[in-house]
Amino acid sequence: MVSVLPSRTPAPTVTRAPAPRRRGSIARGRRRLGMAYAAPMAVLVAVFFVVPLGLMLWMSVSHWPLVGASYPHGVKNYDALSDPLFLRAVWFTVKYTLVTTVVLSLVAFGLALLVQHDRPGTGFVRTVFFLPSAVGLASTSLLFYGLFNTDSSALNHLVDFLGLGRVDWLGSGGSALGSTVGMITWRFAGFYTLILMTGLQGIDPALYEAARIDGAGRWQILWRVTLPLLRPTLALAMVLSLTGSLLAFDQFFILTGGRHDTATVVIDIYREAFLSQDLGRAAAVSVATLAVLIVLNIAQLRLIRREGK
Repeated sequence: MVSVLPSRTPAPTVTRAPAPRRRGSIARGRRRLGMAYAAPMAVLVAVFFVVPLGLMLWMSVSHWPLVGASYPHGVKNYDALSDPLFLRAVWFTVKYTLVTTVVLSLVAFGLALLVQHDRPGTGFVRTVFFLPSAVGLASTSLLFYGLFNTDSSALNHLVDFLGLGRVDWLGSGGSALGSTVGMITWRFAGFYTLILMTGLQGIDPALYEAARIDGAGRWQILWRVTLPLLRPTLALAMVLSLTGSLLAFDQFFILTGGRHDTATVVIDIYREAFLSQDLGRAAAVSVATLAVLIVLNIAQLRLIRREGK
């Protein structure tokens, strides 16, 4: 016998959304967990950046000798910004920054073009280029100080062998600047080569193929394809180079001690703080230097974002 009664189908299961109170407690829990993860770094930033920055701002408006009591002094410390020694230090720092940035960028870009493709032995060459970056800047400065100042050094033996006569590498402002730029290029070229090589390898090879099919030569590909697509990476390298050059201290302090008008802004800060024993004027110069660096970095980061779009 066949039943004519309609079959019963199970009712669809309806999923109920969690209550608003439940969702709110989950969101609060996640926020608390995120704050717990960020708390150690926030404490470190506060202790090692915010507090010293606030102390530096307070010192810049106070008479604050290296030894002795301090008291509020107004903005008189900022007269240091018009001191002739400081202005000469600013001019030399700007000159050194421009020369170093141009030379370092050109050398690093040439090396990056040389080792961007994987060929036999390329890995070894990349390692050789990058090895100087593992040496500390102070150690590098001491090493080159021996090369520049010792008559028996390998560098001076090479100069004598080539018949160029004795070269006073650090005896004047011009020679000291050139010698220091050469040392910095040796020290940092491999590091910037790695950055630029990463940018080069991120360019789609199909673009090069399309340019060759259209009849473009090597120089046209370089100017029309490589450089436009590498601008964000070049801008990043310039941010690092400009910041490091404007804060130069170790190399000139070790190689020249600031003689022959080779004092940088940071050396001037050192002289105010520890030779003149006036921490207030040193803090005022530091505040002005920090403001300039912030403006430059903001401008360069905006350039990176605009070129990356």
